[in-house]
Amino acid sequence: MRAQWSKEEANAWYQRQGCLCGFNYLPRTAVNWNELWQAETFDIATIDEELGWAENVGYNTLRVNLPFIVWLHDREGLFARIDAFLSVARKHGMSVMLTLMDDCGFSGNEPHLGLQEAPIPGVHNSRAVASPGRDTVCNLSARNSIERYIHDVITTFRADGRILLWDLYNEPGNRGIFISGADEALYAEKLEVFALDLLRQAFQWARDVNPIQPLTVGAWHIPDPISHPANTYQHPIDQEALAQSDVISFHAYVATPDMVGLINQLNQFGRPLFCTEWLARHVGSTFEEQLPLMRTHNIACYHWGLVAGKTQTTLPWPSIVKRRKDYAHLWFHDVFDVHGIPFRQSEMALVSRFMHSDEMRALETDMRKND
Repeated sequence: MRAQWSKEEANAWYQRQGCLCGFNYLPRTAVNWNELWQAETFDIATIDEELGWAENVGYNTLRVNLPFIVWLHDREGLFARIDAFLSVARKHGMSVMLTLMDDCGFSGNEPHLGLQEAPIPGVHNSRAVASPGRDTVCNLSARNSIERYIHDVITTFRADGRILLWDLYNEPGNRGIFISGADEALYAEKLEVFALDLLRQAFQWARDVNPIQPLTVGAWHIPDPISHPANTYQHPIDQEALAQSDVISFHAYVATPDMVGLINQLNQFGRPLFCTEWLARHVGSTFEEQLPLMRTHNIACYHWGLVAGKTQTTLPWPSIVKRRKDYAHLWFHDVFDVHGIPFRQSEMALVSRFMHSDEMRALETDMRKND
């Protein structure tokens, strides 16, 4: 089994990648990852169109999740569709971060094949299903199948230069269920115990394959409100993820002063930083402040969402809807409407500047003066 990359290896690899600015991606026609990757609903034409809009702005990387259940029932078809997706991404100048597992089953339902339910009006990401599924994570008899899945996907693409990075497990232990636009519930607490165990195994299984790409799992537990940056990413799941990752990744839907504290905290690991989820306009996670901040600190960044669509992630989380009655004037996530028109042209102009170092130097200088 290959060991964790050294700090020197990780930083040398990162230096070769150049500036990375991207997004988490689901096409507007997919309500969840199953609908994206199933044969019946795989919409390569829309993917090509939307990644073209992103290319025109200057984005050069994206993050996307894979569904265990589709692999289980249609391995060869899924791999062909992954290959097609990677080819379209490369056509538009984008590297791809593939995420293998995900506990964000906000619909409260276990994943299923076939027709996916229509979005529930007024509910953020209302049909999100986990991969392999929360019940499956908590079922130890399923571990052999999950191990085969991880081995198979990474072995197949372990030397594929179109893949930038393997994100093994998105938000392990996330128990949230969005039962209405303003109400939430929680899956059983046991998920956190089983997810931590699966997280450890996932790193071992992936390192057995020894891919050319680095491995990561993002730290994501942040108290609300943040009393001090030292209180963030303290959950055992986060601690394990940070200790095992070749490059450090994290989720940060926070206001800029808190983001500064998180960056300072994570810089202590001495490894490249990837902010793999951000952008929550209602809480102060905005392009205007945080894109220059991440450029200043040489952080690869992936905001949530590209095109407003069936996931309805322009709507905020239920917790925000409950406490903010004026939420409707802002998009929470996402940057383009269904016609490719930006929610805010100024945000896309900033991305373009982000990707041209010479034009960003003035912004970086201004931010350093304000530190």
